Amino acid sequence: MKDITKTYTNGEVTIVWQPAKCIHSAICVKGLPEVFNAKARPWITPEGAVTERIIEQVKACPSGAISYQMNDAENQEAEAPVKTIVEALPNGPLLVYGTLLVKDRAGNETLKTKTTAFCRCGASANKPYCDGNHTAVGFKDE
Repeated sequence: MKDITKTYTNGEVTIVWQPAKCIHSAICVKGLPEVFNAKARPWITPEGAVTERIIEQVKACPSGAISYQMNDAENQEAEAPVKTIVEALPNGPLLVYGTLLVKDRAGNETLKTKTTAFCRCGASANKPYCDGNHTAVGFKDE
């Protein structure tokens, strides 16, 4: 998938969407359907909820495919150092929260921030990252 980035704003906050990172957990759609509607075009309409609620929902994205930035420089959140946390989602990817440097087999390094979803099922076409194929192959925790 191409490295596409799209932005949507309500004037106060801008939602940044990077579809290549999405693992299709649907947490955004289930949690705030007034803003995230996969059947609509555009599928993100930030006018559908207040800024605080949008930020809360965006922070719940397990893959980091959606993020946000405040439009007013005075309201920018300070990036505080965060501990690295690893979480295995039931029947899904391994989530790593925090900042980390990922090195692929060829030695290429990529700096990841916030949340990164790693494949546990072996079916991802975008290894080491999860692409949602665990659902298609019926991956189950043992």
